[in-house]
Order: sequence, then structure tokens, then C-alpha cells
Amino acid sequence: MTPRASHRSVAPEWQLIGQRPTLASYLRQLWQRRHFITAEARTKAFSGNRDLLLGNLWLIGVPILQGLAYYLIFGLILNTSRGIDNFTGFLLVGVFLFRFTAGSMQQGITVMSQNKGIVGAFTFPRAAIPLSALLRETLSMFPVLVTMALLLLVVPPGTQVTWTWLLFPAVFVLQAMFNLGITMYTARLGAALPDLRNLTAFIVRIWFYSSGVFFAIDRFVTDPLWQAILQANPLYLVLDMSRDLLLYDTVPSLENWMFLGLWAAITPILGFWYFWRGEETYGQQ
Repeated sequence: MTPRASHRSVAPEWQLIGQRPTLASYLRQLWQRRHFITAEARTKAFSGNRDLLLGNLWLIGVPILQGLAYYLIFGLILNTSRGIDNFTGFLLVGVFLFRFTAGSMQQGITVMSQNKGIVGAFTFPRAAIPLSALLRETLSMFPVLVTMALLLLVVPPGTQVTWTWLLFPAVFVLQAMFNLGITMYTARLGAALPDLRNLTAFIVRIWFYSSGVFFAIDRFVTDPLWQAILQANPLYLVLDMSRDLLLYDTVPSLENWMFLGLWAAITPILGFWYFWRGEETYGQQ
């Protein structure tokens, strides 16, 4: 029996110090811990604001205040609302849904350093940490989405519930899948390069302005090449498709569904693979 085989006889494959498990073994270990991942996410989803006077009301209060600020500056003062039907709803969808991806990215950057103690003390597949963080962000979005829907209905000029609203959950699921990939990427990058957390705000801000959160891209960007680049942005697709469904009673084009579907399929696969490749390094950082 070789020394390697001897070691494997007394320890599970992925528990060997300094070794990365096979991908199949890694996935099995994650599946075995699915209940823990879910329970931790549910516990922490609404605990982040419990020390504040208004508690979890800030989950919906922050995007509402942001929306008011953007409406005042860009809608009224700079008049970016010109030519946009139901600019209030346009802005609400943009601000509320963009926060989901921005929050997932920011969680990924810091999640490994925030859990450094548990990473060093226990043996488990490290992907459980960013998975739990993404699930936590997703769960915390549910009251936000309910608030967004109510505001779309009651804030003038308002909108009406139509059958196209039934397709919105599909867009949200695709966004969550894309966010999973982003969280995996940023979790490994943040573990290796802690200084990235200082750059995250700038990256998110650039992404925010290039996603058409508060203005119509085709109004300000006239070059066909730049239009194509910006409209291939997955966050632009999420916002554009959601507005079609929730505000304009329109089914998004098949092309948009296909583009967003590709982003939602490829990003988590590559992100998970990238995170798994660094598995043996997380306890050393």
C-alpha cells in the first residue's frame, strides 16, 4: 500500500490537508450539508439589522430612499425621465433589482474573511460559505420584491397586474443563478486579495451606471457597438425584461431570454469551478 493510499484509508479524500477533493466528491459533500446551508441562511437572512431601531424595515427602506434620491436628481433635475413611460416604475424596478446583484457581489468579496475562524477550525467544503451567503441574499429579497410590487401598483402613475407578471419569477430565478456565479468568483478573489473590498464600491458604481437603472440606454448611447455591448450586460437584461413584464405588459424577446439564460447557466458553472480550484488555499489565507 502506498503512503497516499494509506492516508486515504484513515481520512476522507477531501479532508486531507492541502489537497483538493475531486469535483464529484465535493458536490456530494455539499449535498450532504444542504440542510445546514439552508438553516444558516434562513437564520441570518433577517438578522443583519436587528441592532437598529427600525430593524429589517431597512431592507425596504434603503432602496426606497435611494429611489427617491435618484428620482429627484435624475428624473426631475436632469430630466432623464423624458421619453420613458412610467418613469417612477422604471426607476423602482431598476433600483430594487440592481441591489440584489450588488449585494451578492459585496457579500462574496468579504464572506471568506468574515468566516476565517470557522474555515480554520472545521473541515468542510468551503463552497458552503458563499452558497449560504447567496441564499441569504435571495431570502432577504422576498420582502423587498413584495414592497416593489406594491409600490408599482400604488405610486402614480401606477400599473396594473397582468398575466405577464407570472413570468417575472423566471427572470428572478435567472438573476439568482447569475448571482451565484458572481458570488463564487468574488469569494475566491476576495479571499486571495482582501484589498478588493476597497474597490468593490467603484466596480458596483460603474456597473450601476452601465445597466440603465435610471435612464434609457438607447437615448444617451447612439453608437451601435456600444449599444450592443451595454445591452448584453446581464443586469441590463434583467432590468429590461422585468420592466417589460411588470410595467409594459410585454413578453421579452426570445433573444433576451436566450442571452440571460446563457449568463445564468455559464456564470455559476464557471464560478463554482473557479472557487473549487482554490479549495486548498482558503485555510491558508
